[in-house]
Amino acid sequence: MFNGIIFNTGKVKNITRKKNSIYVEIQTNINFKKKDLGSSICCDGVCLTIVKIFKNRIFFYISNETLKRSNFKTLRLNQIINLEESLSFGKSISGHFIQGHVDGVAKIKKIEFIDKAWMINLKILEKRLNKFLMEKASISINGVSLTISKVYQNSFDITVIPHTLKLTNLKNFKINGLVNVELDIFSKYIYKCSN
Repeated sequence: MFNGIIFNTGKVKNITRKKNSIYVEIQTNINFKKKDLGSSICCDGVCLTIVKIFKNRIFFYISNETLKRSNFKTLRLNQIINLEESLSFGKSISGHFIQGHVDGVAKIKKIEFIDKAWMINLKILEKRLNKFLMEKASISINGVSLTISKVYQNSFDITVIPHTLKLTNLKNFKINGLVNVELDIFSKYIYKCSN
């Protein structure tokens, strides 16, 4: 479980692609120890397990299921990845509960600059997920806890403040780029129970 408050990023240093999976090496400033092997890390919103640690590098195996649901199928060398360690008991929760179980991918349709903040319009590629979008609901974009500003028929807006841009890879967003989306867990469960 994570809370979407990002203080660290990593850089993709190596990608080994196989038919139904990839093996990724990420360079990070987080000081992981051997005891952290097997720990869950939120990488751009996706919960992954550390399978190897070597100096300032961490390694992950990404399965076909994760590739199908996330933007990791387009992963490239030197790409910056948002990283968050899993929550520990007693840690403050400033964002919202994020599982790291990405629901799908959204495409960036428009970026507007409002003072130093960014207003980003996104379209979820799987239409079946649109029913979970609601104004002022929480949403995870590349693992960052954000609030939906406005919902349209086929898209939605988020506002990203300068502090969040500084600490995350959201500042690298470009039109038509693909991002990982995890919808608010409560909205999904409430919808399921009411139907």
